[in-house]
Amino acid sequence: MVATVGVYQATLGSDGAPGTENEVATSTRLQTKDQFVIDDTSYPIPIPTSGFNYSYWIHVYLKITGGTFIKINNVKFWSDGTIGWDFGTGGELRIGNRDTGDIGCPMDTEYDVATGVEGTSGDEIEHATTGHGYYLGQTTKTKNVEDWVTGTKAILDSSDHTVAGMCKAAVFQCKVDTAGNGAVQGEQTDETMYFSYDEI
Repeated sequence: MVATVGVYQATLGSDGAPGTENEVATSTRLQTKDQFVIDDTSYPIPIPTSGFNYSYWIHVYLKITGGTFIKINNVKFWSDGTIGWDFGTGGELRIGNRDTGDIGCPMDTEYDVATGVEGTSGDEIEHATTGHGYYLGQTTKTKNVEDWVTGTKAILDSSDHTVAGMCKAAVFQCKVDTAGNGAVQGEQTDETMYFSYDEI
């Protein structure tokens, strides 16, 4: 037997206590509302007239739901190195980052509810007062997802998991620049993200 592991996303609830978790069976959507409704296009990220707009951040993590195993550890994340979205020169797909150690957010204890103005912009992960509490004390609070590739994978969770439960989460957020800096409105193409883990 082997472990049964799925990819999940947490939403709503309160800090330290997600209200809902959904299995990401095929995809998820970055939008300006804290919800997991992948076919809802009514909360896009508007292109700002100045500065940046953001998606609500999302917590995505591996969850061990059953099976027979001794331990699971060394959970990693990476991309193909090219996010082909038209979010402008200063726009990026960001991921929460720690200066040392695992970059994943411990679930549920460090979960922070995504906030912002629905339909307009989420609060930036890096914002000094409304940002994600687990990352605010870091020198480099977020990184570009494109920085994490096959040869340089992000270590989300190096701890040993010996029973069913959540692993540490990748916290993603989309940052959108102005039209003058190249952002283009419209539904973007799907991007593939990768997770791996070691199992004994």
